[in-house]
Amino acid sequence: MATDQGESDIARWQPLTAVAVGGALGALARFALISALPTKPGGFPLGTLLVNSVGCALIGALMVGVTERRIRHPLVRPFLGVGVLGGFTTFSGYAEEVRALLTSASMPIAVAYLLGTVLCALVAVAAGMRLARWAVG
Repeated sequence: MATDQGESDIARWQPLTAVAVGGALGALARFALISALPTKPGGFPLGTLLVNSVGCALIGALMVGVTERRIRHPLVRPFLGVGVLGGFTTFSGYAEEVRALLTSASMPIAVAYLLGTVLCALVAVAAGMRLARWAVG
């Protein structure tokens, strides 16, 4: 009986562990990419836009794999979807950057970034889904 409880505890922690490890990897990748494309004060946050767009494309592709191609491993979504891609994308960072641009003298940049990110994210999800469907036939 003690063995069953121990196995139950391990099974319960697997998704959390997958999310934590995936999140750390995704956040490191985001840090590397955003660091490679630094934003000057009052400038357009290209690094964050790129991170969120790429992340949305990958989320679209992942969802095709999980929902249409029936990738069944129980840790795929927690590790890749919630962990890696959740850690990689940064819509909270996006919101903070928009707020900072709105309080500076950069109103046109703030509006372009605010609307451009939403448009890019939606297009990226659709493109990721189409590309995944095309790739697997």
